[in-house]
Amino acid sequence: MSFKFVIPEIVSPCGVSDAAKPRRVEPLTDADRDLKVVETNGEPITTFQGTSNPYIDYESIDLLLSLQHPRSNGYDEMCFIIMGQAKELLFKSLYFEFYNLQLRIRDDDTANAFVIMERCKKILKLIVNVWEVLSTIKTHGFNQFRDYLNVASGQLSFMYRHIEFILGNKNKKMCDAHRNVPHVYPALLKNFSSPSIYDDVIRLLHRKGYEVAPECLERDWTEKYKIHLSVERAWLDVYSDPDPENVLYMLGEGLTEIADIFSQYRHRHFVSVERILGFKPGTGGSAGVGWLKKAVDHRFFPELWSIRTSL
Repeated sequence: MSFKFVIPEIVSPCGVSDAAKPRRVEPLTDADRDLKVVETNGEPITTFQGTSNPYIDYESIDLLLSLQHPRSNGYDEMCFIIMGQAKELLFKSLYFEFYNLQLRIRDDDTANAFVIMERCKKILKLIVNVWEVLSTIKTHGFNQFRDYLNVASGQLSFMYRHIEFILGNKNKKMCDAHRNVPHVYPALLKNFSSPSIYDDVIRLLHRKGYEVAPECLERDWTEKYKIHLSVERAWLDVYSDPDPENVLYMLGEGLTEIADIFSQYRHRHFVSVERILGFKPGTGGSAGVGWLKKAVDHRFFPELWSIRTSL
């Protein structure tokens, strides 16, 4: 882009509270809303006291929309920042769902686990599609602001690492990358050091009577997961009854679909970066596309993939 662009002012920073706390919004009941609609004759409420309104306060919209700070004269930088922030919000949403999915599995509450899994798939597909927007950034456009990133890189997304860790892809180096950030590291370290969703699924298999080796039920959760023959055999037993009434079979298929969509995200990331950067080094010190290529081949829940050859 070579034209002179303008960033429209949406929020005046001087009026934004930067407090990371919920703002006071009084709850209303159905009865309250019935009275309101009589008062307004069915028209939207447009007059409020003070210097804000309930929608802005409920979602801290003015704060959210004041967090985009392009550093360069590159037109595409605003798109890059907003799509990056959108991904972080979606990662947070996905982690919330995965966290509660894990708790449902621990409680043998598969009915609610399936409901949560459906939402996880939808969020993941939305994250994949963010790359459809990012891929509109051409090489020239990215080069106009790339230097301003310094060594900033998506590799340093702690929210993405939360997702990787809870799904079972533990990486000590990527965890330790945040050890100097005291308001971020403790939660990440706790996640890194805890059983993953898949670890709890394996325990569920054991509780349901499938023979799983003791070393798969209690181990060092910080260690990278390795395929185990006993887990493979357990899944093969489950898949011998591929009936929709077989809850464990449906759970296995749901997890496989989640892993599949996540692989699509990684591949879309890889292809988009290659299209924009070629084989230049990444901003964060990695080999760029070469480093991403390794991630493309990873699969969560490995035994659910390895058994396919035997089915």
